[in-house]
Amino acid sequence: MRVLGLVAVLGLAGCAAAMQPVEPQAARLSQSVLTVSLSDGTVCRADWAAAGGAGRLEPCGPGYDYRVTVVEKPNLLRQFWSELTRALGAEGVVPPMASVEISDGGESWTFASPPPVK
Repeated sequence: MRVLGLVAVLGLAGCAAAMQPVEPQAARLSQSVLTVSLSDGTVCRADWAAAGGAGRLEPCGPGYDYRVTVVEKPNLLRQFWSELTRALGAEGVVPPMASVEISDGGESWTFASPPPVK
C-alpha cells in the first residue's frame, strides 16, 4: 500500500513539473555563438554576431527573440586580458562582456555573459 501511495505522489509531482512553462535558465556568448539553456534541458544556439546582435531562436521551445548588447568599454583588467590574448595570437578566446535579453513576446529574461562570479 505504501509503495502504491509513493508511486502516486511521484506521478503527480512529475505531472506538476511537466506543466511548468519552459523558460530560459542561462545564456552565454562566444565570439559568434549565443547558447541558451531552457528549463526543460533544451540547449539552443544562434549566430548572434552574423545576425547583428539580435534575432530569433526559431526552433527553440516556443521561439524566443534575443538581443545582445556588448559592453564596449569593460573594466581595465578585462581590456588588458583581451588585448594580451589577442597579441599572443589567441584571437577570439575571450568572449565579449554583454547583456543578453531573451523574450517571448510577453515575458523577458536578462542574463550577463559571462555570468558574474558569486
